[in-house]
Amino acid sequence: MAKTIGLTGGIGSGKTTIANYFSSLGIPVYIADIEARKIMQLPEIIEALKQTFGSFIFDENILNRKKLSEIVFNNPEKLQQLNAIVHPAVKKHYKEWLQEYQSSPLVVYESAILFESGNYNEFDVLITVTAPVETRIERVIQRDQTTREHVLQRMKAQWTDEQRIAKSDFVIENSNFDTAKKEIEKILKILNIKQKDS
Repeated sequence: MAKTIGLTGGIGSGKTTIANYFSSLGIPVYIADIEARKIMQLPEIIEALKQTFGSFIFDENILNRKKLSEIVFNNPEKLQQLNAIVHPAVKKHYKEWLQEYQSSPLVVYESAILFESGNYNEFDVLITVTAPVETRIERVIQRDQTTREHVLQRMKAQWTDEQRIAKSDFVIENSNFDTAKKEIEKILKILNIKQKDS
């Protein structure tokens, strides 16, 4: 039975970089955001999105993510409607994926909204990735070609690091990737010891 790690962190914390490092060590990694994007292209999900938000969020049946995010971003009710369509489908897909890797000692599920979605209860171990706020802002501005204001807005919509850390088993500080890698190696040693004991 695979031990499951829930991996999360605020926008710009570099959690995907950390997830990719786990993957490079041969650990199966499920990146919820990438899978959600694929799921949002399924015919039944497209239909549900059209009925809920209107056909105008699609350009010739291709979801315009910018239009959709503008609708849900400052509207908690609309965001809830979106999550009600996408989250159950992602959850189902993850459960199927997990079946494939049951013989692995460890799997990682990476999600930006692990705590916000309430999914965190389903994992054996919770890890939060952190980085200084200014580092996070710079990373997102560079990555998304966006404004500082927009990044701060998105940060406000997420849990704070303090909230995440309070519910986490481990914290990886990711302002320096080499140091972060050492943290991961330490965590893996601890988890191996726990596995041997159990």
